[in-house]
Amino acid sequence: MGPRHRLRPYQVEAGQAIARSVFQGQGQSISVMMARQAGKNELSAQLELLLLTAHMGWNADAIKCAPTFQPQARISMRRLWSRLGQAGLTAVCAREEGHIIRVGHARQVFLSAEPQSNVVGHTAQLLLEVDEAQDVDKEKFDKEFRPMAAMAATANATIVYYGTPWDDSTLLEQARETNLELERKDGLRRHFQYDWQVVAECNPAYGRYVEGERQRLGENHPLFLTQYCLKPIAGGGRLFSPSQRAQLQGEHSRQSQPTAGETYAAGLDIGGEASAGQAADHHDATVLTIGRLVFPPSDALVQEPRLEVVEHYSFRGERHDLLYGRLVDLLGHVWHVRRVAVDATGLGETVARFLTTALRPEVVLPVRFSSESKSRLGYQLLAAVNGGRLKAYAQDGSPEYRCFWREMEQARVAYRPSRTMNFFVEPSHGHDDYLMSLALLVEAARHVRPRAARGRLREGVRA
Repeated sequence: MGPRHRLRPYQVEAGQAIARSVFQGQGQSISVMMARQAGKNELSAQLELLLLTAHMGWNADAIKCAPTFQPQARISMRRLWSRLGQAGLTAVCAREEGHIIRVGHARQVFLSAEPQSNVVGHTAQLLLEVDEAQDVDKEKFDKEFRPMAAMAATANATIVYYGTPWDDSTLLEQARETNLELERKDGLRRHFQYDWQVVAECNPAYGRYVEGERQRLGENHPLFLTQYCLKPIAGGGRLFSPSQRAQLQGEHSRQSQPTAGETYAAGLDIGGEASAGQAADHHDATVLTIGRLVFPPSDALVQEPRLEVVEHYSFRGERHDLLYGRLVDLLGHVWHVRRVAVDATGLGETVARFLTTALRPEVVLPVRFSSESKSRLGYQLLAAVNGGRLKAYAQDGSPEYRCFWREMEQARVAYRPSRTMNFFVEPSHGHDDYLMSLALLVEAARHVRPRAARGRLREGVRA
């Protein structure tokens, strides 16, 4: 390959072990953990290129599975095809059936590991690769993919698990633990792990990038721990540790009105309406959180604004049609918010639609809660706290202050497959209205940019 695609020392180390297992018929199980963007896909493509060209006179298959066919398996297919072209081999290559690349008689087969995929009948004579193994279902793999490596006529095929850690229940973590145990018994290395610091030694620009991510996310953020430090996380627990809650506590005073020249955003979590004869405290509250944005200088490493919570409004059990007018007045006429993120799930959809009409579409950001969108909100919230960019107003003795901090202390997190998370307050411990409103405020602030400075040209100076 040309210099642009030359493998780095850590890639070569893992690649040599995999190639040795294949060419010597060892049939090993090998796990490879590399920090995000460290080049595991390039390693995989060059291994495939090597094996296909070495076996092009044989009717032999290598198989690579991924959590999804589109886009993950297709990306791998495009990379391999590109490397074949750069090696001048297109004359002996062909694409078949939309998921196979053939070089001579040897084939690289790309398959989806999605639960509904039909993959039975394939055999991996050369190599079985599992891309993003932390996201592949263990039962699906053991039942339908693992047998592919054991059905070769001569010996078991080598299996390689690629990915980054998540929690201790994934297929990748299972492979890592098994390989480390075997290493302790016979001394033969089967697990290869390269965190971001190893990669930075070979690529200083990468190190600078990850340093920026550490400042933006915080070094204890789940994504930084798993994708860059390669440390698995526990399945759940408190959303905020005591030190994170200390970071969230600010020193600025609560405000009842805006200050001229400052920029504000808001998060609005919609609660239920009380029916006739029901107590208002039976329902979640509608909570509106107002935040002041302080933008960083243009040369700052992290360009996200500092966000100071300055006011809370809570409405419990009130009819939504009676709330509309007050919300419009608070958001549009009192605080003049640049952006408000609104819970547009269920009953909230009507409120969000009304506010969009009253305040202009560019002001209102409807957010429909799903497992994916809520996970994104949770990660953004943690990053803002960890990075010191989110602060709540100082103690003022108010009911809102007490409710806010009670929810911050009671907030829990559960980490799920595919690097998603859920955050909540157990119903037996209260509500999560202030928590969700805070997360929506952080989302709203992400969509606000500093106003462009305006100034007059001096007399005698032409534009």
